[in-house]
Amino acid sequence: MSFTIIEQAKPRLHRSELAVPGSNPGMFEKAARCAADIVFLDLEDAVAPDDKEQARRNIVQALNEIDWGSKTMMIRINGLDTHYMYRDVVDIAEACPRLDMILIPKVGVPQDVYALDMLVTQIETAKKRTKRIGFEVLIETALGMANVEAIAQSSKRLEAMSFGVADYAASTRARTTVIGGVHRDSGVLTDKDEKGNRQYFWTDPWHAAQTRMMVACRAYGLRPIDGPFGDFGDPDGYVAAANRAAVLGYEGKWAIHPSQIELANRVFTPSPGEVAKARRIVEAMAQAAREGKGAVSLDGRLIDIASIRMAEALLAKAQAISSAPGT
Repeated sequence: MSFTIIEQAKPRLHRSELAVPGSNPGMFEKAARCAADIVFLDLEDAVAPDDKEQARRNIVQALNEIDWGSKTMMIRINGLDTHYMYRDVVDIAEACPRLDMILIPKVGVPQDVYALDMLVTQIETAKKRTKRIGFEVLIETALGMANVEAIAQSSKRLEAMSFGVADYAASTRARTTVIGGVHRDSGVLTDKDEKGNRQYFWTDPWHAAQTRMMVACRAYGLRPIDGPFGDFGDPDGYVAAANRAAVLGYEGKWAIHPSQIELANRVFTPSPGEVAKARRIVEAMAQAAREGKGAVSLDGRLIDIASIRMAEALLAKAQAISSAPGT
């Protein structure tokens, strides 16, 4: 039996993560006023090569001049295999005290994260930054998924992992239609009934990958975040994908369109029933302590330490949500 206690990442509200192209500054003010918990200003896939330098300048100006309130502000840098990456980090991290996190795309091995950690540490030391920059990594390749457990332990700056389903599908040669959606050919047939009829049930082609990344996150104290759902004209499909992730243990989901923010916030906010049960668990623990009892029970069932920790974490999240602006 292991009694190892893994240090948890810095707690942040992370129900919704809005992607905003750095090349479109007209969207920045709206993003600052939206209800997303985290906003990332993108320098990678959403920005054409000829626009990347200007997007970098746009982001520096936006982080320094726009009031982003209490949002967690993040940038997605270009990949380590490009010549854009180092200037993304240096120009923005040196000039923007408001920057909270960096999103690192296409992480394949833990050394990718180490390289960024070394660069950011030098910047923080040189500029005497008082706020430590956190990392989120995108697991979006077969290599990244193969090394996901090692990547989860790669840096003390690491707070979260996102599942990048589109590039992951390309990397694994998976058949896909809607980014983050299911596929009609992913299914199982039942046995024949007495009349020879069979039923066909769709399955989730991303379940195994999402589960593996989620386990790595929870094992090492990180937040697992589900990635994009491409069809922003299909709110029901988005909610279904978000619910599947939430059931697995995910903490939030990307929004690639403002209409998806409220959907993500709703799915990943604990229900009143969940909050009430968590309060009862904590109260039962406190009552048992006052009575000098070693065991804690509720509704005729023993409560273990894992249940208590989960209840405390849920109540902390509910408190953070209730304190957030606009709630």
